[in-house]
Amino acid sequence: MVNDTLTAIPGILAGHATDAVNGTGCTAILCPGGCTPGLAVPGFAPGSRETELLRPESLVDSVHGILLAGGSAFGLAAADGVTRFLRERGLGFAMPHGTVPIVSGAVIYDLDMNRKPGLLPDADMGYAAAAAALERAGAPLPRGAVGAGTGARCGRAFGMSAAGPDYSAKSGLGSALAERQGVQAAALVVVNALGNVHDPDDGRFLAGGRGADGAPLGREVLLSALAGEDVPVSNTVLTVVGTNIPLNKVQASRLARMAATGLPRAIRPAHLLYDGDIVFVLAAKTPPPTATGPWTENLLGCLGAEAVARAAADAVTHAADAS
Repeated sequence: MVNDTLTAIPGILAGHATDAVNGTGCTAILCPGGCTPGLAVPGFAPGSRETELLRPESLVDSVHGILLAGGSAFGLAAADGVTRFLRERGLGFAMPHGTVPIVSGAVIYDLDMNRKPGLLPDADMGYAAAAAALERAGAPLPRGAVGAGTGARCGRAFGMSAAGPDYSAKSGLGSALAERQGVQAAALVVVNALGNVHDPDDGRFLAGGRGADGAPLGREVLLSALAGEDVPVSNTVLTVVGTNIPLNKVQASRLARMAATGLPRAIRPAHLLYDGDIVFVLAAKTPPPTATGPWTENLLGCLGAEAVARAAADAVTHAADAS
């Protein structure tokens, strides 16, 4: 089976824990040997953990895992389970008093989809997602309404507020790989978006707000919604980009900024005031195969943005297939 997901990048594992009954879940991305991190935060309302240390000026130059989860701020607790899983296996920084794994994380707001508020991602769920990542090493990552994408929606501008009918659509988690002569950039995207999702190549409407007649709700309806006072405040798109090219932290953060431009290619609009959009980068520590073609940061940025846009479209495609 061809792997065209984030786990195609050597050294990156990923797995899900899904609570379909309560409409939430989490996804653990592991890099047991460590990856160089990068970060971009194009949204204005992120819910996150251990992100300051990813910035170029911070001392830490490796991370060992990233946790993506539903549950809003409560879901950040799931990262504790990923940290425990890695520590039990001696993975992390060797410190005088034990091994300390570095696990960053971010969450979406799916409390409105949770059938029993209070049953949310926790440390045990994070541990289960990490165990699934190790068990599925080398396998393509399942996509759709799974893991952190279980309770995700798109087109939230058209119905997730308290008033009026709900014309939003089911969304989920997607992944895609972009490659040129062995130079790889892969993305995982959890789409919990205010806007609609379009095909990044031809602009075709894929998912989001539809009226009672099933027709996509267009630009004027969207602008009217955004001009009102009742705009939903619970929107976030979570992104992880991996590459098989070794980068330093400055380069990795530049890649995160360039890759983030892939989101508005598929999600329209993106990065508004109530969006918690965040982009993590995981760059390899070891050189790619000798046959790999030439690369520049510009090439990686282009591949990263392509992978992100396609992964966002992939999220709603797989969610629709499962519904």
